[in-house]
Amino acid sequence: MPGIKILFFIDCLTSGGKERRLVELMKVLNLNKEIEFELILMSKEVHYREIFNLNIKIHYLIRNTKRDLSIFNQFYKICKMFKPDIVHCWDSMTAIYAIYACKLLHIKLVNGMVINTPRKKTIFNRYWLRGQITFPFSDNIIGNSKAGLKAYNAPRKKSLCIYNGYNFDRSNNTTNREIIKTQLQINKKYIVGMVAEFSIKKDYKTYFHSAQIILEKRDDVVFLAIGKNTDSNLSKDLIDSKFIDNFRLLGEKSNIESLIEIMDIGILSTFNEGVSNSILEYMALGKPVVASIGGGTNEIVEEGKTGILVPQSNPQILAEKIEMLLDNEELRKKMGLFAQERIKNEFSINIMVNKYVTFYKSILNTNTTSLKN
Repeated sequence: MPGIKILFFIDCLTSGGKERRLVELMKVLNLNKEIEFELILMSKEVHYREIFNLNIKIHYLIRNTKRDLSIFNQFYKICKMFKPDIVHCWDSMTAIYAIYACKLLHIKLVNGMVINTPRKKTIFNRYWLRGQITFPFSDNIIGNSKAGLKAYNAPRKKSLCIYNGYNFDRSNNTTNREIIKTQLQINKKYIVGMVAEFSIKKDYKTYFHSAQIILEKRDDVVFLAIGKNTDSNLSKDLIDSKFIDNFRLLGEKSNIESLIEIMDIGILSTFNEGVSNSILEYMALGKPVVASIGGGTNEIVEEGKTGILVPQSNPQILAEKIEMLLDNEELRKKMGLFAQERIKNEFSINIMVNKYVTFYKSILNTNTTSLKN
């Protein structure tokens, strides 16, 4: 019989950082005979189709309205049936839905909603507010960055930072570089890319502006935008028509590793991050990173060694750093090698999973919720 039963609860498995992290965790935990787990989804839209190969039980709790109170009772019934030792929520909404059943049934509630570093710490930031509501009822709080836990004011005695981990098996079946370039009709010398959803949380405006600053001076670079809604009209409207041939707005893609392989530089222009999966992917595939300062990014990118940190919302400096790397092949390769080694040694999937397993065991084998980072 398994030693630990865990019920994972997440709002969706569309393309995204926390979603990828949960999927990679489940793929490895599925090989661990000490752990049995089931999954609850609040959406039937699934980007990471590999979960259907895990032969695990998946429950769907679909809301009829945004304030569908029946979810509390449906979740309670699943807990009564499965009898988990731990409920691990991966976002703020599921943490709220889980409180009632976990407290009534004496189930350990692990709150994993801390995945960014909020700038606005007020009741008008719904995520920050949900944190303040759910933290007192959570047995433990996991964040993927120390900066995120601090920004959310998570109680230190029951908080733990577990960084995202990259699964190097994902790099084994990439498509040949020249094939991808041909498919994308790229014949320029250099390729710069950003992998992120086009949303208010990501600063595509600065990325596109910096790209056009560079393109005013040179025509040997193509800039990629990869992620949900990057092919939208709102995205296209940020680009001057005279430069459109130097952009590839690709939308949501599944072959991320193959696309990163063709890049010379990986970019993350953003406002508030935990530890970004995009940065992990760039570094794991040996690409130098240029990213916005702040949050968990500072905890993974070593300035001047594995990449370059730039001020937020400053397209001029971002352009300068990108161009500096484009013109220095030796530095790009050196940074890329250091980046890849850093992921192998400190941010691998095995390191992440081992920390989770140790954590799960510890909260069931102790009467205290005090943890050390």
